[in-house]
Amino acid sequence: MTLHPKVSIILLNWNQYELTAACINSLRRCTYPDIEVIVIDQASTDGSSERIRINFPEIILIENRKNTGFTGGNNQGMAVAKGEYFLLLNNDTVVHPSFLEPLVEALESNPDAAAASPLIRFFFAPTFIQYAGGPERIDLIRGRNTWRGWKTRTPHQYSSIEKTSAAHGAAFMIKSSVVERIGMLDEKLFIYYEEYDWSLRIRQAGFSILFVPQAEILHKESMTLTKDSPFRTKLMARNRLWLSKKYLPLHRHALSVAYVWCCSLPLNVLRYTFRKKFDLAKALFVGSLEGTF
Repeated sequence: MTLHPKVSIILLNWNQYELTAACINSLRRCTYPDIEVIVIDQASTDGSSERIRINFPEIILIENRKNTGFTGGNNQGMAVAKGEYFLLLNNDTVVHPSFLEPLVEALESNPDAAAASPLIRFFFAPTFIQYAGGPERIDLIRGRNTWRGWKTRTPHQYSSIEKTSAAHGAAFMIKSSVVERIGMLDEKLFIYYEEYDWSLRIRQAGFSILFVPQAEILHKESMTLTKDSPFRTKLMARNRLWLSKKYLPLHRHALSVAYVWCCSLPLNVLRYTFRKKFDLAKALFVGSLEGTF
């Protein structure tokens, strides 16, 4: 067991210098002794990659000519990372200075554990919890899951390290040896549902996932694509069906498709149409179509 195994922290940046800089500055205050920070710039056009290079010379910066998505960008980072642990960290997070030590200690102390996530609070309402572990079960039929602790103010209920169903994509720590075994993120997904996919693969390989409440971060949430983004709406609709197809037997996947086309899609298209969000209605339909066929 290494006393302080190296942790490679991977951030993605896409025209968001201020967010990324705030995250890196919080990482600069980390007390953990052996980290490297890798930033993948996703073809930014606002000059943010140059500002990152000048203002944070200690980081490893990879500049892409096109946006390769959450999955592709993080895979690039893992390909060059030297750490025994990879931490996929959203650039819209701010970390507690000592958040890494409990994560590493928990994984070092549990050989069967492959991944871990910290307690995540909302940045703009830090008394409220965003993540205190995965859902009781990952609902692949409806594709609707709520993180444990979501919008509660009772952290004392979540004070122990526990096995959980899924790690959170905003702060997903994984052993590099496990990535070698199960593979990197599925680039077909691009973004959304990739943490569920990886979590399911981890558990299928016989490993566990830990929720570590002694580690804390703040998350600004959905700063890259807003909740009313047609692109986000399309990918969410598509990827939930792709995940169902990937993991469920045919008869259960058929239930998922039926739920989307008979219940979820008609209701949400009507809702978007009533709100005159025709672009979202179209995106939802197109995403559902792509996910089905």
